[in-house]
Amino acid sequence: MDREDRDVKGSLAEAKHRKDDTKGQSPPPPTPAKQRQKTLQKQAPQERPNVVEESVSPELTSWIKLNAKDLKIRLTDRRWAAEMVNDFRDNLLKFLRGSNDQPFFQSAEFLNSGSYFEKVKIHSPDEFDMMLKLQAPSRLTMTKLDGGLFYRIDLARPARSPIQAFTLENGRTLSASQILSETHRLVRKFLKTYKVPDEGFRWEVNRKRLHSPAVTLSLCRNGMCSDELISVDVVPALEGWPLAVRNGPDVDNWLGKKVRQEIKSLPCFFVPKRLKGRNLSEEAKESWRISFSHVEKTLIRSHGNKKTCCESNATKCCRKQCLMLLKSLIEGLKQRFPKELDHLCSYHGKTVFLHTLSIRFDDSMWARQQLPACFLQLLGALESHVRAGLLPHFFVPNCNLFSSVLFPRRALAFLVSALEEQRREGLPLLRHPAPAPPLRLRSLSGDTSYETPTDKPPTLTTAHSFTNNLVLQIAVAVAVGCVVCAYFMCKIGWSVRIR
Repeated sequence: MDREDRDVKGSLAEAKHRKDDTKGQSPPPPTPAKQRQKTLQKQAPQERPNVVEESVSPELTSWIKLNAKDLKIRLTDRRWAAEMVNDFRDNLLKFLRGSNDQPFFQSAEFLNSGSYFEKVKIHSPDEFDMMLKLQAPSRLTMTKLDGGLFYRIDLARPARSPIQAFTLENGRTLSASQILSETHRLVRKFLKTYKVPDEGFRWEVNRKRLHSPAVTLSLCRNGMCSDELISVDVVPALEGWPLAVRNGPDVDNWLGKKVRQEIKSLPCFFVPKRLKGRNLSEEAKESWRISFSHVEKTLIRSHGNKKTCCESNATKCCRKQCLMLLKSLIEGLKQRFPKELDHLCSYHGKTVFLHTLSIRFDDSMWARQQLPACFLQLLGALESHVRAGLLPHFFVPNCNLFSSVLFPRRALAFLVSALEEQRREGLPLLRHPAPAPPLRLRSLSGDTSYETPTDKPPTLTTAHSFTNNLVLQIAVAVAVGCVVCAYFMCKIGWSVRIR
């Protein structure tokens, strides 16, 4: 998506062309991030820079490479999805800036985040995340409500700006629920007059979910029964860096100290996400969760230790391919065991990936020709974290994403067994990659086209399976009818003979 790529301006552009001049200097005092990295290095098996493919069977090597190729999104699909999403975004922004009924949203601007803009989206461009950055006072008071992910946000002093309309009775605490509800209302109002550029499609607002920070929309084909083709999350967000995470992630060995300083200058955001649990206090019901998606996007896009990795004329690595394969495996596990692995999500895989990059930091460890071995190293890192029941948040190391509160012990034990089975059986969920059909399937008349979700095979075969089932049911009904008729005819004939 060219336009989105131009919208995202990485602040690390200069750092890519500098040499790391921090070598040889005396090490600084240990920070919590460094302590966390040392802990991970002790727990993780010793990495070897000279990993070779000989440890991976030829058959498994072939399957991994084949699946990695099939995960890439078609350019034509990207362009169509980009047109739909860009037009929606631009027109919604014009609507918000020109709307007089809610001045607080007039200064809003969109920020692109998520796997699509990190260039690690798999299968199909059918999910987009957009942060709707709202203008808030520069001085905010942030109070932790848990281990460092959820906060209460208060105004440092009462304000006369439009944000005051979204405070609680005390006039200071910002209401996450009110801002999210107002975002829902404005998006619904916008859709009443908005027309999709490709005729035959429409945007629909999904129902609110209790713990979701987003207004979720679905692009559907016009008609009574229409499947979702593209999903967009519009997430209202406030900018801010809490003191607890001011040190930033420990990427000194991986990207260098200067890059770390630049990362600290990037914004992080708070999104209106409610704490889980019962009997919550009023302030917990109005909680905000910190989001590092903007920083994560920068880390993944600027991933090389030598600052030139994967540039146009530079050596290509397999880091992103490994992450995409891990995302595909996690998605396959969730589809196969939806109830048992409901708590598992792709963010667990991304967190393991970032930890692994910090430990296996040299570009030579991620040579493209060693993709199968590197992926198995990443998968092994996930298994180690799962067995230990410890996955520190990359930016908030005091928060364990595999704690019993966030990930039940029973589900974690099941995940251990599922991963062991995958490795023992040769990764069967990666063995048969189904080629994704194009997003827009041309109609029989050839004059119009419409989209179908490329990563949801069941929806593509609904009509076909329905027809087959209908024919089968008719055939069974006819056969039963013939048997019944024959039975009664025989009975009538027998009774006539008796008479």
